[in-house]
Order: sequence, then C-alpha cells, then structure tokens
Amino acid sequence: MNRTNSITVPGQITRWVLVAAIAGILLLAVWEVRTTLLLMLASIILVVLFTMPIRFLVRHGVNRTPATVISLLGVFGVFVLLFLLALPSLVEQFAALGVDAQQGVEELVRQWSAIEQDPQLKEAYPFVASLQDLMRNTFGLSSIDQLISELTRQFGRVAGQLGGSVLPVVGGVASTLLSLIIVVFLSLYFLAEPRKYEDGAIKLFPIGYRDRVRYVIDRIDFTLRIWLQGQILLMVIVGVATWLGLALLGIEQAIALGVLAGLFSFVPNFGPIAALIPSLAVGFAQAPQSILWIVLIIYGTSFIQSQLIAPLLFKESLNLPPVLVLIGQIFAAVFFGFLGIMLAVPIIAILMILVQEVYVRDFLGDEPKTERVIMEEEALLPDGT
Repeated sequence: MNRTNSITVPGQITRWVLVAAIAGILLLAVWEVRTTLLLMLASIILVVLFTMPIRFLVRHGVNRTPATVISLLGVFGVFVLLFLLALPSLVEQFAALGVDAQQGVEELVRQWSAIEQDPQLKEAYPFVASLQDLMRNTFGLSSIDQLISELTRQFGRVAGQLGGSVLPVVGGVASTLLSLIIVVFLSLYFLAEPRKYEDGAIKLFPIGYRDRVRYVIDRIDFTLRIWLQGQILLMVIVGVATWLGLALLGIEQAIALGVLAGLFSFVPNFGPIAALIPSLAVGFAQAPQSILWIVLIIYGTSFIQSQLIAPLLFKESLNLPPVLVLIGQIFAAVFFGFLGIMLAVPIIAILMILVQEVYVRDFLGDEPKTERVIMEEEALLPDGT
C-alpha cells in the first residue's frame, strides 16, 4: 500500500504540474491574441443582433437565405431612413452643442474665478470655496484653468493608452477603421453559415462531451440575445427620458444630449459619467440655475434603468451582480482597453456560464441553481437552416 501511494502521489503531482503548465501556455496564447478574440466577440454579438429578425422569419416559414437578405436589407433601410430623416436635425443640434459646451466651460471658469476673488461669494458658496482650497493646498492648482488643463492632459494620456491597447500596431482613426472592417467581415462570414462554424467548434471536443458543448453554446447564444434585446430597449428608454427631462428644463440641444445619453448607456457605470459631462457644459451656458436638476435627470434615469427596469427585463436570464460588473469593467479596461469596457458585460456573462456549466456542473459534479432556460426553439437556428 505504501509503495502504491509512493508511486501515485508523484504521478498526481506530475499530472497537476502538466495541467498547470498547459493552462499557463493557453493563458499566454490567449493574452497574445486578446485583440483578435475581442473583435471576434464583437462580430458574434453583431451576428446575434442580425439573426434576431432572421430567426423570426425562419420560424414563420421563410427559408434562411431570403430571410437573411430581407433582414440585412431591412436593417440597411432603417439606417438609410434615419440618415435621411433624423441626421440633418442631429447634425445641427450637435454643431450647436459644441458651441454651447465651449460657452458653458467659459461660464464655469468665469464663475469660479469670481467666487475665488470675492469674499462675499465665498460665503454664499462655501462648498465651492472649500473645493478651491482643497485644489490649492492638496494638488497645488491655483486656478480652474490649470485643473482643466491637467484633466485634459490626463484624459488624453489615458485615451491614448486605451486606444493603443485595442490595436497596438496602429493608432487613432486608422485603428478604429481597421477594427470596424475586421468586425464587419467577420460578421458577414459568421452570418453566412453559423451552423457550419458552430459544428466545427464542437468537433474539437470529445464525442461524449459534444452535446454538453452544444448546450453551453446555445445558452451563451440565448444569454447574448436576451442582453442585446434588453440593452437596445434600455438605450431607447434612457435616450427618450433624458431628452424629455432636459427639454423641460429648456435645454435647446435636448435631443442631441438624449442621443448621447442613450448611446453611452450601453456602457454601465461609466456611461452616465460620459453623458453628464456635455450635459453640464451646455447647462452652464443655457440654464446654470438648473445644474442640480441636470445631474438628477442623468443619474436618476441611470438609477431607474439599472435598478428597476433592467431587473424586470433580464430577470434570471442575466443576473449579474453590479459589483461584479464594475470589477469586470476595471479589469477589462486594464487588460483590453476601451473595447474591453464596452464588451465587459457579455464577457462576464459568458465567463459565468462557463463557470456554472463546465466547472461547477461538469468538474465538481454540482447542480448549479440556474434554470435550464434553453429550449429547442431557442437554439441558434432551427435545424436544417
């Protein structure tokens, strides 16, 4: 018995060392191709979005090829219609938005300087006076101009680092255009024959495990679709609510700011901050007395979206703790840059599914407390398409 143990223990140690070495090599390989993997994920999400109308048409008797053509033409037609009807007004509003934002910043600088120089205004606005003392004594900034310059410099440095981490070979506009081209072409390839690529990936696994792999893929697909459907609806709700709220305050560019708020709401936690900055800049120029109301509208809408509407939309299908989302966004920003922040939620959702299905269910043998929500009609596409 002792001899068997003496042989078994070193064998187990060797096996775990090999497993750890292989896992380390795989993690290193994933790190080296992380940009490509992110672009592939973005392409898959885009394919899931396009396949929503395709699924609807296929289930109502339309063959896959004409359903794909109809869906692509429909989406293209919607974009053209929006371009013709809404774009001229939006361009005009965004042009005025830039001017008013600059005026708002100038007004903020003027009021800040006035409070700094007038003792009576310091007594009337003690919070601003305390903030000025904090800047001067702690950060060594004697004026708001220095603060704005420092924030601009820091933001530019961070933006450059994030942009460089998306595609390190090229930067700026070229990086963005190249990323978009890659995502578009990958999406077209995946959209043409999704079942072919799914079956090819499944065949990489042992025969006895392929049904489980297909189920995991179907669950990931279902989760991404639920997230996309809910996210689109949430973006519309946030955009409309912000537009109406700012319009009631008399902000002239309420529509443009509503569009920005809706788009930024795609990114949890950091989206409201990005939407608040231009809203405050315009508010200082047009309605400085309503600054607190602007903050309340932006963050009140975000709170209602995240705490009331989103739980009703997603229920148990995408039950991600807010703390986990925030931590995931921070790690995604550090390791993957701006694109990682945008895709943090689907990345976390996919990782949670893999942990639940592969580690908890298959490796540990435990049955996670998650509903098996994937049904036959909710698979990637009906059989034979």
